[in-house]
Amino acid sequence: MLDGPSVVAALQDCGVTHVVWIPDSDIGQWEPALNTASTLKLLRVCREGEAIALAAGLHLGGRRPIVVIQCTGLFEAGDTLRNILYDLHLPLFFVIGVRSYHAHQQGTSTDSCPVFTEPILRAWQVPYVVLDHSHTAADLATAYRQAQAKKQAFAVLLAE
Repeated sequence: MLDGPSVVAALQDCGVTHVVWIPDSDIGQWEPALNTASTLKLLRVCREGEAIALAAGLHLGGRRPIVVIQCTGLFEAGDTLRNILYDLHLPLFFVIGVRSYHAHQQGTSTDSCPVFTEPILRAWQVPYVVLDHSHTAADLATAYRQAQAKKQAFAVLLAE
């Protein structure tokens, strides 16, 4: 299960230093655990492009940040993403909430977010994995460790 306390424990075990975020409905439930985490700093931003830029600066300063946003924010942050991935070649790690993912899979939603999230990541050549409620924080930690070992940007899509 991807609840706040287990996610915090997994991130701390991975050595993550900062969580830069704009929470969505599911991810927002992690906030109480992130607020009280002793070795993680929670940084709230106004825009998703700002989250990516701030995480890039932290990375350049020797920290180990992750970016936590919703899929609509990914769409908004395209130019910042391009700069960070292709101009600076930074291996940032993203956790992206994909609202209406399950409803879209069942054909019961007209929300376009699930339609575009994966194609956009493929277009930007960002490898990703989809995690849902059957996955655990250990799966999130595994994805993080694999991305860090390869020194590449990577995204975890959280199916909502």
